[in-house]
Amino acid sequence: MNKTSLPPIDSIDRQWYVVDAENQTLGRLATEVAAVLRGKTNPSFTPHLDTGDFVVVVNAEKIKVSGRKPQQKLYRRHSGRPGGMKVETFEALQERIPERIVEKAIKGMLPHNALGRQMFRKLKVYKGTEHPHAAQKPQPLQLNPSASAQ
Repeated sequence: MNKTSLPPIDSIDRQWYVVDAENQTLGRLATEVAAVLRGKTNPSFTPHLDTGDFVVVVNAEKIKVSGRKPQQKLYRRHSGRPGGMKVETFEALQERIPERIVEKAIKGMLPHNALGRQMFRKLKVYKGTEHPHAAQKPQPLQLNPSASAQ
């Protein structure tokens, strides 16, 4: 029987990747990024450890969704007060805070526990092409061809 080897936490080499969200389909981009954040693309992937890499997503305002989702997809949040439910369409939220759309899609694909929250902190989403992480020398992340909008 083979034994599973666990990588020491300090030996995990985290890479930085940059993804251009322009003309990408939201869900397809989110699955690819979530896999990188979890570390599933690394040979040393361990389900209960954070072995993932950092991902910077730029051009969040140019993300695409199919069909009538821009008018029909709703984003809900609640203030915690009675009657505090706020509902906003994809179009309205994309106009106001486009980063939140990408963040919410990716966060929903990560584990819903403390480990998922730790993985989510390695995601950086920006509107436009500029980001403050040039010092980390992020490499472009090659997405699957099916992840781009046709």
